[in-house]
Amino acid sequence: MRETFDIQGMTCAACSVRVQRAASDVPGVTEANVNLLKNSMELDFDGADATAAAVVAAIEDAGYGALRRNAAGRGGASASAPAPGELARKAADERLRQLVVSLAFSVPLFYVAMGPMFGWPEVPGLDGMDNMMASALTQLLLCVPILLVNRHYFVTGFKTLWHRAPNMDSLIALGSAASFAYSVVSLYRMAWAFGAMDMAAAHEAMHGLYLDSAGMILALIDLGKYFEARAKGKTTDAIAALMDLAPKTATVVRDDVEVSVPIEDVRAGERVIVRAGESVPVDGVVLEGTASIDESAITGEAVPVEKGAGDRVTAATVSGRGWIAVEATAVGEDTTLAGIIRLVDEATSSKAPIERMADKIAGVFVPVVMAIAAVAFVAWMAISGDFATALNHAISILVISCPCALGLATPTAIMVGTGRGAANGVLIKSAEALETACSVDYVVLDKTGTVTAGKPRVTDVELAAGVTEADLVRVACALERKSEHPLAEAVCAYADETHPGADAGARVEGFEQVAGGGLAGAVDGRRVLAGNLRLMEKSGVDLGGLAQRADALAAEAKTPLFFAADGRAIGLVAVADPVKPTSAEAISRLRVLGAKTLLLTGDARLTAEAVARKVGVDEVMAGVLPSQKELRVRELQRAGHRVAMVGDGINDAPALARADVGIAIGAGTDVAIGSADVVLIRSDPADVALAMELSRATMRNIRQNLFWALFYNSICIPVAAGVLVPWGITLNPMIGAAAMGFSSVFVVGNALRLRTWKPSERRQHEATPAAAPAVTVTETEAEAEAGAEAAKATEGRTTMEKKLNVEGMMCQHCVAHVKGALEGVDGVTEAVVDLETGTAVAKCAGDVADEALVAAVKQAGYEASIA
Repeated sequence: MRETFDIQGMTCAACSVRVQRAASDVPGVTEANVNLLKNSMELDFDGADATAAAVVAAIEDAGYGALRRNAAGRGGASASAPAPGELARKAADERLRQLVVSLAFSVPLFYVAMGPMFGWPEVPGLDGMDNMMASALTQLLLCVPILLVNRHYFVTGFKTLWHRAPNMDSLIALGSAASFAYSVVSLYRMAWAFGAMDMAAAHEAMHGLYLDSAGMILALIDLGKYFEARAKGKTTDAIAALMDLAPKTATVVRDDVEVSVPIEDVRAGERVIVRAGESVPVDGVVLEGTASIDESAITGEAVPVEKGAGDRVTAATVSGRGWIAVEATAVGEDTTLAGIIRLVDEATSSKAPIERMADKIAGVFVPVVMAIAAVAFVAWMAISGDFATALNHAISILVISCPCALGLATPTAIMVGTGRGAANGVLIKSAEALETACSVDYVVLDKTGTVTAGKPRVTDVELAAGVTEADLVRVACALERKSEHPLAEAVCAYADETHPGADAGARVEGFEQVAGGGLAGAVDGRRVLAGNLRLMEKSGVDLGGLAQRADALAAEAKTPLFFAADGRAIGLVAVADPVKPTSAEAISRLRVLGAKTLLLTGDARLTAEAVARKVGVDEVMAGVLPSQKELRVRELQRAGHRVAMVGDGINDAPALARADVGIAIGAGTDVAIGSADVVLIRSDPADVALAMELSRATMRNIRQNLFWALFYNSICIPVAAGVLVPWGITLNPMIGAAAMGFSSVFVVGNALRLRTWKPSERRQHEATPAAAPAVTVTETEAEAEAGAEAAKATEGRTTMEKKLNVEGMMCQHCVAHVKGALEGVDGVTEAVVDLETGTAVAKCAGDVADEALVAAVKQAGYEASIA
């Protein structure tokens, strides 16, 4: 049985490892998978309440909190479960409050303590030797609120130390506590010196105050933690956005009356009504009516699909026009959308957080430093016999090895790096994504809306002799304005952009839609036809050279629309989903960075191959479903690749979540953006390379910071321990604190250098077939299996060909539907469909009944007869 537990108190990778280990050690637990970003744990166990209670107790004993969710089923959550992102948002708000309080007290604390060293005007009443005690007490009063508001560092840090599992909180707590404790001792020394009227001793003790260090450590850590918590909150909304896609109500026919009911009350087998503008609430089969369904949310297809009786529809798709009655075949958790939600949830839960290098070091660093301090104390007691000397060396070690440099090495660089990304149009939602992107070696790209614009538009206009473009546009726009087809919308959009008002005053009479052909009507008294080759041939229109030009455009995955007036061809307009201007450049830049590219799309192979040739990708895989996209990403990961997935649709969400780095196009759906780790605000695929370059620059900076922090500690700790005392070189806590402060300044200053980072200069690359590398076309698993079965079935058998006349096809999508329907008939090895002639040739292994072929085409929504 699998259940979800909410975990409280985790702050770093060491925490998640500790929680996972504690839960896994409980008898009855099969597997525990802790997700740091979601602050949750997926637990596979025997389902017993006693086991779950034991897990909660084990986690609490480890120093953290655990809350059991009453899961409603695999991938589900009960009503009592917190809303996705709620805990993360609360954590970010709490971090902000801590940061505000810390800064409010640490700024004046730093001014009072360090102002005299910088020559700043001193505060009256706190200046000079006579007021040193007042200054010291003021510093104490300013420091205490900072410690109180950040007490969780001390509670968690010392608790994990008690459990022998120190984390970053332990380092922060030790550093700040050591500085504060030594400052309190120095404060007492000052008071005793004043009591003895020994001003020299009081002045010496004054130099032992490091209250500003104790406070500033916490304030700077709060700053980094706040930005980290805020980024966390943005990564937890994907599942909530997916759930919001499904309509909340549905119109159901009960007792011959249409009633609106909550979506959870709809039962399989019921009759559901969907009108224009409404979302389909269930998976089902159309019983009657027709509608234009936008399936881009599920399939990624930019062009809506015409649906009629017998066609299947999917929940969360949208009806653009028409009316349909649907028999519900899958509702609730059984719908395609629910399956996608489960895929996203499982992918985000199974992806382990990246181990931060500083956390790994911290697990060894803290006990080693404490051991060194203890050894130094004992050694100096044995050597000098002076408790003050021994304590001085021990505290010097703790102060000089203060982990602020180690703790700031990563968050400061991450903070500046994410800021530079935002300034360049790349929103990086987590430090983990920024760290991982530097090692990506395989970039998977969705086609529609990512490499292409995602919206059909006019790409070519060809004119017949003696016809001007203005004449063609006026006639075409006037007639197409009456149609709701996406291709018609593209023609009208082109007319409005290039010839505004072209159809103003045009009279359209006798408008009709010709099934499988196009449109017909009278424009200003002229009989006008708009449609495919079959319509023109049936109407006796001589196309001349336009027919050859149409063939060339079709080879480029463009849909040609012919226009004729009074029986004479006046031109053609080609419509396609164009490639973005920067797509070829994006592929070229990724290749320079050493990353291979794969175009992964649910679109037809012909279109995918044409796009692949234009942009120069290394590999193309067409006709894939959402689950297959996620599977392909998983296969690449199993092959040892570090994968980035770039997409913009709901169908990309599972793959985005599964990838090592999910990159969403900013103009895409909220779900894709919520599932991704990186969002390209400008919707520019070239920014994928920018994100990788920024990641590499940031990680280089982090490594420099960590090297400095470790190098500094490896040098200063032995000196603080007194190994150079025989040569007259020693360190007291004051010098140690100064060195620690310099180390922090160095780390922050080095991170700030990232503010000057700029992406590599963009170059325009011409992606011609000759210049682009050879494209590898990969079959989907379904295609491969179908091919293998077909080959097996045809062994030793005679191949027969049967030709059918097909009516109702209007575009390449129709061709794909007919081809799929015929190839789905038992015994058909291949189907060749020709849109222009309206025919289909079925290659059969053996005898296949004519009725079976005709029935398959009709089931797909078209009319057919044996030729």
